[in-house]
Order: sequence, then C-alpha cells, then structure tokens
Amino acid sequence: MYVGRDLSQLGMMSKDQWKDTELAYFHHAFQQILPYLNEEGQSKYREIISEIEDRGGLHRNEADYTHGTTVKYD
Repeated sequence: MYVGRDLSQLGMMSKDQWKDTELAYFHHAFQQILPYLNEEGQSKYREIISEIEDRGGLHRNEADYTHGTTVKYD
C-alpha cells in the first residue's frame, strides 16, 4: 500500500520537489488508468513522465543487501 502524500497535496508543489517514490507510484497509477483519463489527467501524466525523464529515470545508484537498484513505491 502506498504511504505518502496524496495527489491533491502534491498538485500544489512543483514536480521537482516530488520524491522518486511519489513519481514512481503516480506514474504506475496513471499508467493503469490511461485509457480513462481526460485531457487534464493526460496532461498531469505527461508532466510526471517529463520529470522522470529530466531526472534520468527512476533508479537507485547502488544496491545493498536490503535494497535493489529499482525504486519501490510500495
């Protein structure tokens, strides 16, 4: 289960202030409902994708024994 700030709270912030886990979670959520999004929702989704691309993707720089190299949002 996602534990973090909700979309209404994050909507008041610029995307560069979002955590990687928040970007990963909402990217996945929007990806699942993409066929049902209106223009405003599609615009938000494009902004999330753009921010992920600006950051160079979603990945961890190094792994350790408790964490892999991919960002987990759940």
